[in-house]
Amino acid sequence: MSTDLTPLFAPEGVAVIGASRQSGKLGAAMARSLAPFPGARALVNARRPEPAEGVYASVAEAAAHTAGRLDLAVLCVPAAGCADALADAAAAGCRAALVCAGGFGEAGPEGEAHADALRLVAQETGIRLLGPNTSGFFAPHMGLTASFVPAAGQLPAGDIAVVAASGGVNHALSFDLVAAGNGISLGVGIGAGLGVTAADVLEHLAGDSRTTAVALHLETVPDGPRLVEAVRLVTGVKPVVALVVGRSDVGDFARSHTGALATSWRTTRAALRQAGAVVVDDERELVDALTALSRIQLRPHPDPGLAIVTAQAGPGLLLADRAGADSIRMPELAESTQRALGELLPPLTYQRNPVDTGRPAETFARVLDTTATDPAVDLLAVYALTEPDSVDLASAVQDAGLGTQSPAVVVVGGLPEDVAEQRARLHKAGIPALTGPASAANAVRALVTHARQRAVRTEGSADGSRQETAAAVPPGPLDEDAAKTFLASLGIRTPNRRACDTRADAHHALRLLGGPVAVKVLDAAILHKTEIGGVHLGVRTPDELDAALDAIGADRRYLVEAMAPAGVDLVLGARRDPVFGPVVLAGLGGTAAEALADVAIRLAPLSVAEAAGMPDDLAARALLDGWRGGPVLDRAEFGRVVAALGACLAASPDTAEIEINPLRLTAEGLIALDAVIVPTAPPAQDR
Repeated sequence: MSTDLTPLFAPEGVAVIGASRQSGKLGAAMARSLAPFPGARALVNARRPEPAEGVYASVAEAAAHTAGRLDLAVLCVPAAGCADALADAAAAGCRAALVCAGGFGEAGPEGEAHADALRLVAQETGIRLLGPNTSGFFAPHMGLTASFVPAAGQLPAGDIAVVAASGGVNHALSFDLVAAGNGISLGVGIGAGLGVTAADVLEHLAGDSRTTAVALHLETVPDGPRLVEAVRLVTGVKPVVALVVGRSDVGDFARSHTGALATSWRTTRAALRQAGAVVVDDERELVDALTALSRIQLRPHPDPGLAIVTAQAGPGLLLADRAGADSIRMPELAESTQRALGELLPPLTYQRNPVDTGRPAETFARVLDTTATDPAVDLLAVYALTEPDSVDLASAVQDAGLGTQSPAVVVVGGLPEDVAEQRARLHKAGIPALTGPASAANAVRALVTHARQRAVRTEGSADGSRQETAAAVPPGPLDEDAAKTFLASLGIRTPNRRACDTRADAHHALRLLGGPVAVKVLDAAILHKTEIGGVHLGVRTPDELDAALDAIGADRRYLVEAMAPAGVDLVLGARRDPVFGPVVLAGLGGTAAEALADVAIRLAPLSVAEAAGMPDDLAARALLDGWRGGPVLDRAEFGRVVAALGACLAASPDTAEIEINPLRLTAEGLIALDAVIVPTAPPAQDR
């Protein structure tokens, strides 16, 4: 099957199958939408052909009477007739098709049979199939509106593409983007995705020169690795902003501790973020992010500095407050910058960052330029009301060289008609213009996130630390001692310990290690030792050891292990996600982390640089940075441990999960206090 989507999104000609004269019919709506298309266009209705009116009984007949090749067939027929209509279109030379009808997989066994028939025709003929269950797509620059939503034909051409799981969301996001002053290069609703998937469209957009940024909306992911590679391909050349549905859908939890935390929604977001996408929480944030990223991007930087210039103090404070909440660095301006600002502004204004200008005057452009060119500033955010008698904001921004020389976002406040005029001028100059502090904060966060992600990608490529191969997990069930021995071979520290077959061995181990020690049952079949009374801590004397051994029970093997120093407990796991494959998960240890879902997730294998950034995702990350005199996490050491664990799982197809819980952060570094390695379940016939 061809991977080229040009026949779909840039056809020479279009055939509407099921075209109708009845205004309420889908075929009539689609024919009207396609009427302005400047290429060849043909109408097909097998039940009511009217050749004299240009409506033919088949695509082949229509093609014979149409000047130009019919590349795209738009099917506006019921589900039961779609497979035959698709076969007719393919036989007549169509290389792509859009199926709008519902009634397929979502409609039970009969609908699934229709879907299978449609899929089979596509596979046998090689025709590229978009849908079913979608309201279509549009390519405004071509005058092509293959959508039954009338207003879609009025969307202006631009440079933002929308790839949405839902045809309705495709339209909604496109309308919102246009309302924010943007234009659309391509808008696609994937629908059921029986043929063309989001990954296919992303690969197409990677080489589309008209598109400078992509909006991606996802509901389900049929092929995780393929999607990740497609996103990574696009983000190598242009930004992708992603919105994932499913925050409240926890799906089927795995039985393991890390599996319970790694929901599909979280894993999907983490995978997209790791592939370079800017992941947002809602459609408003998506629009603001794309308004900025389609026009400007920051250079790769691990921690870009933001400066704010505000002509009204209150809105500037709102923006500064949000930047702080988003952990965006706002450096104090250099003394030389502050001296220069002092010569331009009244003495009562604040000039260290944010810069409060008071009511803007003729010096406003120079204030913007002076602030933007401070050595610590990577991005400038500007807020001002439209006050033509005081300053022309769009002119001042351009006079300051913003957009061409210094990346900036501008917030314009005022009456709608005044704001629209200023925004249009700023956008024409390539400067993102927003309409409120919250929208500007969304844009700033997206720009900073994008710069940080590019820095991680650059660092990972430069240090060559992606671990594609690693030692595989030894075969067979592994008890805690064997699991820790294997972890030690990966460079992960473990406590001094002795595996004991008898009580006498345990007493000998206590004498060798000295107290205090931990005494545990040693059995590969027992994953949760504390739940059966199989763990006893702080054992110091032979009598305390006998009591612990009695509680664990006779005819057992024991692990006697030196107690670790105090610290902060983490949980670190590697497991096989059913959609994305090997993933690693890290969070604070204990039940609170699970209840709050305060975890960081990455696909494996991953680079040391990617792994080292995982703690930044945690809401409780302050506990790892010396909180109240506690230990400080060495990010490089953490990155090496996580990368090693991820590479190990990726290299071990017979291993389902590796968990270290807790992995304790101490003043001496990280140490694995418990370890579980779970093999994959054998096939049913082998059990």
